[in-house]
Amino acid sequence: MSKSVEKMVADTFLNIATALETGSFGQAKIVLTGLGSEHGEDNMIQGAAMAAKKGVHVIYIGTKEHDGVKTISTDCEKEAHDIMEKMLQSGEADGAVTMHYLFPIGVSTVGRVLTPGQGKAMYIATTTGTSSTDRVEGMVKNALYGIITAKACGVKNPTVGILNVDGAQKTEMILKELQKNGYYITFAESGRSDGGSIMRGNDMLAGACDVLVTDPLTGNIIMKTMSSFTTGGSYESLGWGYGPGIGQGYDRLVLILSRASGAPVVAGAIEYAAELAKGHYKDVTAKEFAAAEKAKLKPTLEAQRASASSGGGSAPVKEPLKEPVTAEISGIEITDLDDAVAALWGENIYAQSGMGCTGPVVMVNEGKLKQAEDILAGKGFIEG
Repeated sequence: MSKSVEKMVADTFLNIATALETGSFGQAKIVLTGLGSEHGEDNMIQGAAMAAKKGVHVIYIGTKEHDGVKTISTDCEKEAHDIMEKMLQSGEADGAVTMHYLFPIGVSTVGRVLTPGQGKAMYIATTTGTSSTDRVEGMVKNALYGIITAKACGVKNPTVGILNVDGAQKTEMILKELQKNGYYITFAESGRSDGGSIMRGNDMLAGACDVLVTDPLTGNIIMKTMSSFTTGGSYESLGWGYGPGIGQGYDRLVLILSRASGAPVVAGAIEYAAELAKGHYKDVTAKEFAAAEKAKLKPTLEAQRASASSGGGSAPVKEPLKEPVTAEISGIEITDLDDAVAALWGENIYAQSGMGCTGPVVMVNEGKLKQAEDILAGKGFIEG
């Protein structure tokens, strides 16, 4: 028997023994590219070994080796990515974890962090990539991507919260419109006294929702902060990384790490990939988008794009006679505040813009509050 055959037989028995010990028969095969980390390849192979000990079949592409991990040797980062792509294309790997990847427009990544308040996992939708060139449309899609990812990982009914950033109010209105049209969403409730599904920083730390919806730049900052706040920022030690690229019809399972990700996060990302593969994330994606489309997702987003492209501007209007304004109307985007005031002026209702404790507000006379709310709802500034 040749040495190569002997080695193949030995590797086969080793794999069987590992599978019997860990229960990993039928586990997903996840490939990890190890070149390019700020902490070196030893950090990456250590993460791979940690995931392998938990039963994940890990294939490492780089120059390092470790018991229980198959290594495909290369010292070229470009070649490592080429090998990864071929393995995904051929089906040799069910998913991949890497430190850099160009996703097409319409695809963005859903990270997963460990919230410090209660030690709860929370999905950050999204953290890299671009779901849409329109901010609000992108955040609506991010919500769907977060729901898809959470469900594929076994969260049957994920609660959804929207971070209080630009676009949050319109995103909430569109998601509630989809809900009204039949798409099932469970909105989270803020832990702050005024409640609601718009999340503040306190809610993020407490893990008040399963899926936190935001824009990818903000999501990326959240990931970096939550992953490395105990280490001073140079080493990401907590969580599962920046997550999988999700998008309608997108058929590759590629998860992103930062070059600052430490071995525990590397291991977490590999396990995250295996969860998604075992959870049939492609089927979940197709099912969720079919339900959303049935709830008029496409025409709703088309209306949002039309509104955004028109600029939402208002013709100059005459200011009505001033009167005391003590009633507040919230739920208006800060970028729409001037237009909302102008809309009320056009109806001969005096209004002023302001900033309340929960965000931007339009202030009107208490006796005209209901009339003003009806006008703003009719013009799409707030939820009716």
